[in-house]
Amino acid sequence: MKVSIIITTYNAEEWLRKVLIGFSVQSEEDIEIVIADDGSTPKTKEIVDAFSSKFKHPIVHVWQEDDGFQKSKILNKAILKANSDYLLFTDGDCIPRKDFVALHLKEKEEGYFLSGGYFKLPMAISELISEEDILSQKCFDVSWLRSNGLKMNFKITKLTHNKIFASFMNWVTPTKRSWNGHNSSGFKSDILQVNGFNHEMKYGGLDRELGERLFNLGLLSKQIRYSAICLHLDHARGYSSPEIWKKNNAIRAFNSKNKIIAIENGISSL
Repeated sequence: MKVSIIITTYNAEEWLRKVLIGFSVQSEEDIEIVIADDGSTPKTKEIVDAFSSKFKHPIVHVWQEDDGFQKSKILNKAILKANSDYLLFTDGDCIPRKDFVALHLKEKEEGYFLSGGYFKLPMAISELISEEDILSQKCFDVSWLRSNGLKMNFKITKLTHNKIFASFMNWVTPTKRSWNGHNSSGFKSDILQVNGFNHEMKYGGLDRELGERLFNLGLLSKQIRYSAICLHLDHARGYSSPEIWKKNNAIRAFNSKNKIIAIENGISSL
């Protein structure tokens, strides 16, 4: 397989169903899906099993018991289960456009990881999107989104189909080329070399911390936020707190100052 797609999820069956529909119509078919499940109920496994027949390769469901927010651990477990040497990371609330995977594979390059973004939808449209809207790709059409209540703003330019404009925007955007868990990819060997995600970190910056250590390793990053398109479905975030952010920021600051590459409490500690 050309790429293993690691999708994180936790008790969001309807959102995951829409995301898997998006991956079922990708222009690149030589893919593996790895579900990184941070302790969901059996309802999530039912969704995964229902989609298994729609993919050329089996969907790997990696599950761990619910013990609070343990995204770093389930991601590392999913990395070990992935069968490709190239890994694409996204979330179970991000519907990919049909060229999403193909674009990542087109831009992959030794010595780099790819940094993508998302287009955030309000809850009303998130709930409205149907299977047919994803299969037909209507949900990525600006006119369709506007007709269903989306307000115009500059960020809507992310949905452009013009490759020249997208490349230009990737070049001029002031957004940092960071590792973003909803839309980033890299070589498995590089991620293993930095010992994967940091188990010490909860919600808030754990994805970017991985990217910062990849930079310390000597990697560079390519910006693809206007090329590799996914729609972010709205949801609540009850797992965030100022105390957690403070701890996570302190970890990132220490690792940055000391040029830390491989953390101790990562893949090797599983």
